[in-house]
Amino acid sequence: MGGKTVTRADLAEAVFRKVGLSRTESASLVEMVIDEVCNAIVRGESVKLSSFATFQIRDKNERIGRNPKTGEEVPISPRRVMTFKASNVLKKRVLDAHVKRKNSGNH
Repeated sequence: MGGKTVTRADLAEAVFRKVGLSRTESASLVEMVIDEVCNAIVRGESVKLSSFATFQIRDKNERIGRNPKTGEEVPISPRRVMTFKASNVLKKRVLDAHVKRKNSGNH
């Protein structure tokens, strides 16, 4: 599954090409959007981007884990984690692209 990684620079370039802002303005806009999403998540708010995904913070309780090398039980401290839940629209697009790619390779 070797694919290209989309970077902030790639997103800024796409905004530049499609929206028509300058490269500097495009990069600034991408940074502002990412910062706003990050700040909301850090504050513990859910971020829902319709037709894309929802980012949420979950509090995990302390629990006992196991060191896979030694089998020794160790406590895992309580923590906050971020979850990413893809929307049904995104899941369908991924599945459709997979099916299309799979079918085009079988000719």
